[in-house]
Amino acid sequence: MKTLVIVAHPNLEASRVNKAWIEELKKQGEYTIHEIYKAYPDENIDVAKEQALVEAHDRVIFQFPVFWYSAPALLKKWFDTVLQYGWAFGPDGDKTAGKEFGVAVSTYGTEESYQATGFNRFTVQEILRPFEATAHFISATYLPHFTLNDVSNLSDERLAQSSADYVQHLKSVKPLANV
Repeated sequence: MKTLVIVAHPNLEASRVNKAWIEELKKQGEYTIHEIYKAYPDENIDVAKEQALVEAHDRVIFQFPVFWYSAPALLKKWFDTVLQYGWAFGPDGDKTAGKEFGVAVSTYGTEESYQATGFNRFTVQEILRPFEATAHFISATYLPHFTLNDVSNLSDERLAQSSADYVQHLKSVKPLANV
């Protein structure tokens, strides 16, 4: 299965987690890594190029740190511009049909803070619901997300383990039921 990992981190060089995840994925040699902030520093997305990338892959994983209970701005713009009417949905909009879409995120907060009774009041799954809804809308299959919480208290050992876990997740993840 050809997998495209779209990395959306506005300051990747300062990120321990996203950088480590990318390095681990590159070691595998079977993933296409696409860093959109690096590709589009002016934020002018080449829609045809992005659509061709999606079309060339069976699975698309969106990797990013959770910003304000959502994705970084350029990833939102990517969704707004790339997933066009007539391409991803609507009449003849079948280019994403049957593809698998997933999300891999890191959060500053602890796992406990992402609970109904926690500081953030919502689970990560609830926060990621718009991505699931988008996948459904464009006839893609949504995959269970991968999450690493509490990145501000991350040991080197835990970071290495999360990188290995991320690769294993991508190799073994199956679509959610009832999506």
